[in-house]
Amino acid sequence: MTPASERSDEYHVSVDGSDDSDGSQEDPFESISAAAEIARPGDVVTVHEGTYRERVDPPRGGESDERRIVYRAAAGADVVLKGSELVTGWEHVRDDAWRVTLGDEFFGEYNPYDERVRGDWFNDRGRDHHTGDVYLDGTSLPEAATREEVLFALDERCWYSEVEDGVTTIWVSFGDDEPSDLEVEINVRPAVFYPSSPGRDYITIRGFTMRHAATQWAPPTTEQVGLLGTHWSKGWVIEDNVVSHSRCTGITLGKYGPSVDDTGATAERYNETIRDALDNGWERGSVGHHVVRDNVVHDCEQAGIVGSMGAAFSEVTGNHIHDINVERQFVGAEIAGIKFHGPIDSTIANNRVHHARRGIWLDWMTQGTRVTGNLLYANTADDLFVEVNHGPFVVDNNVLFSPLALRNWSQGGAYVHNLFAGDVDQRPELDRKTPYHGPHSTAVAGITEIEGGDDRYYNNLFVGGNGLTTYDDAERPVWMEGNVFFDGAQPSKHERDAVHEPEWSLTVDLFEEGDAVFLHTDIERDVLERADTKLVTSDVLGNAAVPGLPYVNPDSTSLRIETDYFGAERETEQLVPGPFADPRDGPQYLALWPR
Repeated sequence: MTPASERSDEYHVSVDGSDDSDGSQEDPFESISAAAEIARPGDVVTVHEGTYRERVDPPRGGESDERRIVYRAAAGADVVLKGSELVTGWEHVRDDAWRVTLGDEFFGEYNPYDERVRGDWFNDRGRDHHTGDVYLDGTSLPEAATREEVLFALDERCWYSEVEDGVTTIWVSFGDDEPSDLEVEINVRPAVFYPSSPGRDYITIRGFTMRHAATQWAPPTTEQVGLLGTHWSKGWVIEDNVVSHSRCTGITLGKYGPSVDDTGATAERYNETIRDALDNGWERGSVGHHVVRDNVVHDCEQAGIVGSMGAAFSEVTGNHIHDINVERQFVGAEIAGIKFHGPIDSTIANNRVHHARRGIWLDWMTQGTRVTGNLLYANTADDLFVEVNHGPFVVDNNVLFSPLALRNWSQGGAYVHNLFAGDVDQRPELDRKTPYHGPHSTAVAGITEIEGGDDRYYNNLFVGGNGLTTYDDAERPVWMEGNVFFDGAQPSKHERDAVHEPEWSLTVDLFEEGDAVFLHTDIERDVLERADTKLVTSDVLGNAAVPGLPYVNPDSTSLRIETDYFGAERETEQLVPGPFADPRDGPQYLALWPR
């Protein structure tokens, strides 16, 4: 007989159910929260078709990877979780402007229209912003700074709110429409699926659409509450979901701590945070090890996926992240498609990130990290920003197509078989001292500034942009071999035998067709074969200077970069530069997404 502690049950949830039921398929619960209250390790919660307006706060997690708690959408079902509520009863004020008044009972314990967005490294641009939001037919409107902006909006849709004496008034300009013709929703919950306490491990979230959360700004010094988040836990699997329209962040793999802390946005402040995290369980056996794969994340005003230290030892793969910080009403140092602090031994692979302020931003303690096979384009600041890291970390087989492809304020990086179609910026950072770690560990081994250099560039393809001239005055040694430079891109003085074709205007165009992305190029293989390439391995890369550690896999096995962007094997006898193992001669179209 199977012990009771090892049995597994399946609970069902339906919009037609009742929370007084037993959760069976014949008698399902009405809310996901009711199922979460009784789910134990090994159990599955299956949610059926419909819209569920609730914040799920799982009271427990699983015991292991084999005994996890799984929350899943029923096969073929469209299951939507929302942090918003429908609002009716709009009163016409003038022209396109309408208003509604709501008592405190509408919001319960949290009123996002009485909560300003704030925190470390947040810039409000001289005005208030609230964690609430207004949605017309599912899409958010910009928040106006004054009531007059709504009353005299001149066909510009926007909203404004005031809270006084327990009454919230929201004014909205609906343009040419009337609210009765639209689905009008407002945020009322700070999250959609997020545990209130850390340490709820081994949870799977699969197949949901999650929208509309009144999330607070999530800097690396505080608790990072996302629309969907892990809250300083271990072993979550977040897969095949659509996460959108969060006021600040979509998915968080982040910190415990106070929900808001704006005591000081300084390097020393964050170093204190790291010391506190080490005292609160930041170690390989306790935090991280998450898998975030094949999700679509869009229309979040801070970040698509964010995590301070809680993303360590994790895999973030196959996600499509787009339209991040599109309203541009506020700015700050945490705005990107993917923004991680301390992604030790993590893999960020095969993601598509575009139309964000920044694509991927790895800030502090990027060590043992691999960034591979990502498609990055149409990002306004840069595609990849590596900030104040000491390595070793590897960036390989990526397509970087924004005007600034790489912003490098780090050292100890290895860049292999990438396509850079924009500028590369490299600089030291002497005003901040940041940590480095022991092998495959969160334990701090030392702290120092970024002198710049100690980077490796092998077998990359540069088309346009400035190439690698930014390294001519690097303080630390650099290693550069097998790179090819077209269309004005220049090699560094440190690479003696680069293939350099400054007058060759190579066609390299990226374009979208529906949800697909294609690369149009007229590259000629024989030119690429002139490069003096080699198979890049741990032995070739050596050790990063500051930590004194090799470029290896998280299990310490030797690294061999022998596959390409598509996962195809490379011909090791005749390697060609760039992310594609077998480029054909002449004009061609490569389908980069989906793969």
